[in-house]
Amino acid sequence: MRTAVEGGRSGPRYVQIADEIVQQIRAGVLKPGDMVPSESELVDRYGVSGGTIRKAMGEVRASGLVETRHGKGSIVKDRPPVRHRSSDRFRRSLRQGGKATYLAESAQSGATAKVSVLYLGPMEAPADAAQRLGVPAGTQVLARRRLYFRNGTPVETASSYLPWGVVKDIPELFAENPGGGIYARLEDHGHEFAEFVETLQARPASKAEASELALSPGAPVVHLIREARTTAGVVVEVCDRLMAADQFVFEYRIPAVD
Repeated sequence: MRTAVEGGRSGPRYVQIADEIVQQIRAGVLKPGDMVPSESELVDRYGVSGGTIRKAMGEVRASGLVETRHGKGSIVKDRPPVRHRSSDRFRRSLRQGGKATYLAESAQSGATAKVSVLYLGPMEAPADAAQRLGVPAGTQVLARRRLYFRNGTPVETASSYLPWGVVKDIPELFAENPGGGIYARLEDHGHEFAEFVETLQARPASKAEASELALSPGAPVVHLIREARTTAGVVVEVCDRLMAADQFVFEYRIPAVD
């Protein structure tokens, strides 16, 4: 006989169950590759209805820590986060050493990284990118859209938009692998960087975004837009990135004095 209360002052029972499963994953009780107990096992363990367990597992999937495979159940993902250090991730020394930012950060986390180019070529600038580049919407730009993998799992999409007048005489930027990242190639042609400005927003993934990044529907993502500004005051790239939130840790160093 079920005696557990399925609600109460501490919140709905399914939320409590979901929190407990998430904590087990984060504490390593459930390890990457482990199966989450089945619905019937969880019903017996917690003494609640199947509907309550289904709601709880919906919350667990939304955390991005598990993936559901048809006919197999839910499996804990192997997705160690990469740490983004804003204070040094765009250092000139890294570019001069031929290290693209994502590959360098993934290597530091002990992960195997891969980049797949989804589109490379001319495109009419989307309205937001055009505004940031200071050109009319619909102006032709060079678009570079990539899908990033870590340990075989897609973790991020990135779309770069570069002014055609800037890139038309830089053939390396029309290659899938420009060698050391596009910032290094831009600097080779006289575009010295002054700063990178990033705007971040956390939100749920759309259905299409979740599918592309192998996430559960509604899983949290970080939408990041970066402007690369030169010492001449020109924005030479707008990068629109969508990142699986459980994959990345952002670290910022903020000076306390001028």
